[in-house]
Amino acid sequence: MSGGISTADLFAGAGGLSLGLSAAGFDPVVAVEYMADACKTYMGHHPDVDLYDGDIASVDFKPYGGQIRVVAGGPPCQPFSIGGKRLAHEDPRNGIPQFVRAVKEIVPDAFLMENVPGLARGSNRPYLDQVVAQLEALGYTVTWKVLSAVDFGVPQKRQRLFVIGMRGRMFSFPKPTHGPGTRRRRRVAGDVLDAGKIIGEPNRSIVTYAKNPDIRPNPYDGHVYNGGGRPIDLASPAPTMLAAMGGNKTPWVDTQGVVPKYHRQLQAGGAPRSGRVPGARRLTVEETALIQTFPLSVRFEGTRSSQYTQVGNAVPPLLAGAVGRALAEQLNA
Repeated sequence: MSGGISTADLFAGAGGLSLGLSAAGFDPVVAVEYMADACKTYMGHHPDVDLYDGDIASVDFKPYGGQIRVVAGGPPCQPFSIGGKRLAHEDPRNGIPQFVRAVKEIVPDAFLMENVPGLARGSNRPYLDQVVAQLEALGYTVTWKVLSAVDFGVPQKRQRLFVIGMRGRMFSFPKPTHGPGTRRRRRVAGDVLDAGKIIGEPNRSIVTYAKNPDIRPNPYDGHVYNGGGRPIDLASPAPTMLAAMGGNKTPWVDTQGVVPKYHRQLQAGGAPRSGRVPGARRLTVEETALIQTFPLSVRFEGTRSSQYTQVGNAVPPLLAGAVGRALAEQLNA
């Protein structure tokens, strides 16, 4: 161990949470991840971590009792996402029971669970309350909050739920560091992307005009172009980088100023265009990772599709670091 706060990272993915926590003074010593490519990516920047590359249900956490101060992780969020079938706690992909088991067996000083905000809303809320009750029964004072990544220096509109538990005290969430009421402006996509400069291996998927465009007040919204990936306004925070990125589902940048001009044309009643959008280029894996605030030094392993999935599934390291610093300060107080 390096002397930091010993940590277990469950459902570690490509390691966004571990990177952020490491920068905040934590020391990941054990990690669990099922996806083989993500395991290779994770080991590329945390080579000394004891990594279990398989089903978390087969991992016995009891030997780590007394050795791990913080259990962290983002259990699979598909069951609670606004997309998909939304089977919630009945979905076999629900990893929250395994997270609770790990906390019970390790008995850490604190835990940090990250998930989609949908877990705290609507019909899913009773399940979150049930999970909180289970964790409180283990001796923790539990609180939760939905945080916006853009409030903590991430150039992306991304909301995440954090559930934090400590022994003997209530965790106080960090205040925003960027945006209204702070000394720093919110970062925008153009802070990390350059329309005229490609970072990383180019994505060759083209962008074409939609046959029946559905325009919205904002030129960058609506369904005006084919494919799941929308154009990015470099003067604003980027939309959420999704795990479904890749091919024509990848967001793109407008290098010739087509988007605002075409939007005005459509608003004025002009006819829809067809064919390829000139100057449009899909984001590379490296560029989507920069929007997520991964360092350029992180190498994502596997196929291009797998790499995009790893980026989209990750916790933005800067957001993880902001929460981590607050937790470290309170643990060491």
